Amino acid sequence: MSDPTPLSAATLGGLPAEVARPAYDRSAVTPGMVHFGVGGFFRAHQAMYLDLLMNNGENLDFGIVGVGTMPGDARMRDAMQAQDCLYTLVVKHPDGSRDATVIGSMIDYLFAPDDPQAVLDRLADPATRIVSLTVTEGGYHVNQVTGEFDPKGAALEADLAGGGPPQSVFGFITEAARMRRDAGIPPFTVMSCDNLPGNGDVAKKMILAFAAMKDADLADYMRANIPFPNCMVDRITPVTAPADIDDLAERFGVADQWPVVCEPFTQWVLEDHFAAGRPAYDNVGVQIVEDVVPYELMKLRLLNASHQALCYLGYLSGYRYAHEVCQDPLFVEFLLDYMENEGSPTLPPVPGVDLDAYRHQLIERFANPEVRDTLARLCAESSDRIPKWLVPVIKINLANGGQIDRSALIVASWARYAEGRDEQGEPIEVVDRFKEKVMAAAAAQAGDDLAFIRDRDFFGDLADDERFTGAYRRHLASLHDVGARTTLENAAAG
Repeated sequence: MSDPTPLSAATLGGLPAEVARPAYDRSAVTPGMVHFGVGGFFRAHQAMYLDLLMNNGENLDFGIVGVGTMPGDARMRDAMQAQDCLYTLVVKHPDGSRDATVIGSMIDYLFAPDDPQAVLDRLADPATRIVSLTVTEGGYHVNQVTGEFDPKGAALEADLAGGGPPQSVFGFITEAARMRRDAGIPPFTVMSCDNLPGNGDVAKKMILAFAAMKDADLADYMRANIPFPNCMVDRITPVTAPADIDDLAERFGVADQWPVVCEPFTQWVLEDHFAAGRPAYDNVGVQIVEDVVPYELMKLRLLNASHQALCYLGYLSGYRYAHEVCQDPLFVEFLLDYMENEGSPTLPPVPGVDLDAYRHQLIERFANPEVRDTLARLCAESSDRIPKWLVPVIKINLANGGQIDRSALIVASWARYAEGRDEQGEPIEVVDRFKEKVMAAAAAQAGDDLAFIRDRDFFGDLADDERFTGAYRRHLASLHDVGARTTLENAAAG
């Protein structure tokens, strides 16, 4: 094959025929949405849905302007500027086939440290009707114990002190709301698309708490005028690896600095609460509902919690990819048992969903060998995940007399993983914003087998519950004595 074609607006017409590309005139697309946190998931999901709409000739006035606020976002800035904000979305099918689509719905990218005023100007522009977020679970600054806003952090503290341009996402949104109010410009909608229970409610509570610390009157205005719809989003999107860039070049002849790879499945359930209109998402498969909570809890407690169920035990057993774990019958049985007997009983009715079919579909998705979702990715930032996805399941089942044994094993497997050594004595790179705290608690287990779960920030009062601690202690001891696989085998044997 000849040299791959570098992706840009100028080269779109010359790409191989098998590469789908925008059917619309990108020069006719105008900004209507600002998105903070342009990563793989956003580009595989929300930006993809908008691209579908634009290919139908709809919503060309909702072009996306991406914004990065973190130092590491400079890399995305460079890639997007070099490619006119185009990128390739590669869908990996289980049979090894690929679909490649160039996504054109993002039309600009602003790196906030370069020019904070440019970000504020875009946010304050009347054309901007939606501000969307994928800033990770930790980006909402929630105190894990109280559930209230935690103002710690250099960027937040600088913004609260004032005297300079915004540095944080909250600072930009709040200042832009003030600018719009003072200029008589109608408010935008803030649309969180992160994996959080009640993501819109959380965004509203935390952003308004920040705003109140700056200006109580402004916070009242925002509370009365800015909608924060909840939504549930789902698409497995692993980190783009160098091999993915090479594969795109070899298979499709496209040189893309930062393509996105994902599974075929995608789902978006969105509450219809918007201040100034929204794209016609329902025309491209988005479920528009009045209450997203049942769908959201289903995903968090089945899909997301199952990722935690497989990642630590899988890693300790020697696996490194999710598909390896989910092609192992021992793990499949454990995951299905957790979902059926512990996760599902905590769910309210989910309209239109067959939960048994959903559970088995999850196993099929996890087992896709082409996605190559790393266990290291799933094991990262556990302190933001386990408390939100699994601890509520445990507490509900304890209160209702339900089963908790598998959940206790999942928590114990995190505690064992956080010790930082695998079963062969090789180091584990623990990735967590509370890494020092988590690893210190894991290290203390040698003298106190409940040390890890005594952290009330993460576990509340679970360490005081004898039923839970009995199961947890038994599993933790087994993980130390006989290892992860034998522990699972013993658990399966009853």
